[in-house]
Amino acid sequence: MAGKVVLHYFNGRGKMESIRWLLTVAEVDFDEVFLTTREQYLKLLSDGDLMFQQVPMVEMDGMKLVQTKAILNYIAEKHNLHGKDLKDKLMVNTHSEGLMDLMEMIMMLPFAADVKTKLDNIQNKAKDRYLPVFEKALSGPIYLVGGRLSCADVQLLECTLMLEEKFAGILAEFPNLKSFQGRMTRIPAVSRFLQPGSKRKPQPDDVYVKTIMEVFDIKSPFL
Repeated sequence: MAGKVVLHYFNGRGKMESIRWLLTVAEVDFDEVFLTTREQYLKLLSDGDLMFQQVPMVEMDGMKLVQTKAILNYIAEKHNLHGKDLKDKLMVNTHSEGLMDLMEMIMMLPFAADVKTKLDNIQNKAKDRYLPVFEKALSGPIYLVGGRLSCADVQLLECTLMLEEKFAGILAEFPNLKSFQGRMTRIPAVSRFLQPGSKRKPQPDDVYVKTIMEVFDIKSPFL
């Protein structure tokens, strides 16, 4: 019998947060090992646990999984959250990758030198490029692909919540998305994850940024 899932990452959102979300919706319990020192990271490297010298890393089913998209796809496939056939899987992945593009822009904000310019760019791209796609996809169906819950829906909820933290009212022009968000938050596992005390992480703070800079030996903001 496989052991408990263990996540290796920082005590913050970053690229691991989508994995936390998906495991939660799949109702998979997990433990976390937080990277706090460079020595921990170097130990993972010396043990050969990080194929490309990067985190996230997830211990699952006797494997040490790396690369965020690969991890998400594995979890989604295992828990029937990846579409019912090849064409649906393609559309799930397409939506998912678009969402990851947008969320990664938000993830990098704490490391940006010119935050206002970055925020303006994110808001414009969200309203002009990304949100209209999902608003159209939800103009009838309750889920993005194939009439069933998928990892893309989970990421869309995560993304809209992240956007609202930065731009209050950004969904006002997207009623289908707002309705979708309401439906998703009524899923019991999601509702629990949104409550205080869950394993959902808060917005990044100075401690989170400082820890990442120290673990990866980064000397100054790189954006």
